[in-house]
Amino acid sequence: MSPFNTACNHFDAPTWSRRKLLQAAGCGFGAMALSGMAQAAGQGYHHAPRAKRVIFLFMHGGPSHVDSFDYKPELNKRDGGKLPFAPAKNLDPSATRQAKLMGSAWEFKQRGQSGLWISDLFPHTAQHADDLCLMRSMQSKGQSHGQAVCMLHTGTDNFVRPSVGSWVSYGLGTENSDLPGFVSISPSASHGGPRNYGSAFLPAAHQATTIGGNGKLDENATFKFLKAKSSDDVQAKKLAFLQKMNREHYERTKYAPVEGMIQSMEMAYRMQASAPPVIDTKDEPEHIKEMYGIGTKETDTYGRQCLMARRFAEAGVRYIQVSTPNVWDQHGGLVKGHTKNALAVDKPISGLLTDLKQRGLLEDTLVVWGGEFGRTPIIQGGDGRDHNPQGFSMWMAGGGVKGGFSYGETDDFGYYAVKDKVHMHDMHATILHLLGIDHLKLTYQYAGRDFRLTDVYGEVVDGIFA
Repeated sequence: MSPFNTACNHFDAPTWSRRKLLQAAGCGFGAMALSGMAQAAGQGYHHAPRAKRVIFLFMHGGPSHVDSFDYKPELNKRDGGKLPFAPAKNLDPSATRQAKLMGSAWEFKQRGQSGLWISDLFPHTAQHADDLCLMRSMQSKGQSHGQAVCMLHTGTDNFVRPSVGSWVSYGLGTENSDLPGFVSISPSASHGGPRNYGSAFLPAAHQATTIGGNGKLDENATFKFLKAKSSDDVQAKKLAFLQKMNREHYERTKYAPVEGMIQSMEMAYRMQASAPPVIDTKDEPEHIKEMYGIGTKETDTYGRQCLMARRFAEAGVRYIQVSTPNVWDQHGGLVKGHTKNALAVDKPISGLLTDLKQRGLLEDTLVVWGGEFGRTPIIQGGDGRDHNPQGFSMWMAGGGVKGGFSYGETDDFGYYAVKDKVHMHDMHATILHLLGIDHLKLTYQYAGRDFRLTDVYGEVVDGIFA
């Protein structure tokens, strides 16, 4: 019998101090140090990493690449004309039949020393052109939001699989044993919801810890929730007793999810002390808050989310996701909708990049921006664009990628990726590679076979590495 089980069998809560519980309760905190170290260590690196962590800025709904980061002068020149080739199978048959081109309402300019073409839709982000690596030949699987969002987050368009952040947590653990390896800030409730940050068949400890939800973030409520607890001695005894029952159940059944539950509860206890100082941004200088747009109505919410992401990155969390609600889906009213959406996120994103850079964090933090797909160059309704997974743009910054660099191309109208195509599987393989993980070797055996994030696909896009 292991000493852990022996400790459980001799558990006598009323006579144990908190110090003894922390030191000896195998079914409570005696195992905590071991599980914490195991989680912090993860599976280990396969090669030298270029990045230590990822901040993924998810633009839910699919922002239009031909109005933001993929300059198409021919599209503007032939505004109102007919698409000169067959459009992809579209969700809107009337738009497919019409195939009428719609130029961009925003002016594109060359930015920075690199001269990257970026539109006036993102004027603040454009100031960081020399740090951006534009991926202008993205492709994904899934014409609908549900499929494409699932593909972006889990590497499959229809099955329940671990999310990217869960794979990263499983592979590398966390740099801070008192914080989780994966945090999702204000995740969307639609198009998969928890599946997009869940761990599926990986141990439950690797699913995201969520802060807020569906675009909303109440720091005070979260702070109070984490601090709302009974005295340390009483809580330690309660948790140790509960973990005793969990551990005994696991020893009887060997039911894997119970082990994940045990680790999650231990992490939750540690987070009560470690998370509030990270979440509470009141100590940030006013000029930093202003840089993120905090205090201004339009940018306050996403600014707080981005600032919190920086604080979690600084504290040692491996994968941080910051999501917008499903607001980028402009099948109509594109100019009005995209203007409002970009105003809400542009300055906060610029503030995040500036803040990471001035703190020396950008060089080993990979920032990834994008939606589940782009939009078509042909008009839908009066002034909208439909979904376009055939060719769209995402960008990266920091974390070992080239700055002021553009990779891949779509056709003259921005409909199809035509040069140096990057499938979502390739994007996932590349993110893992930058973190020091070989996507072919990061596997988990489930239901009789080995699974990986990229399934049987994926090529590392080494052409973007600095």
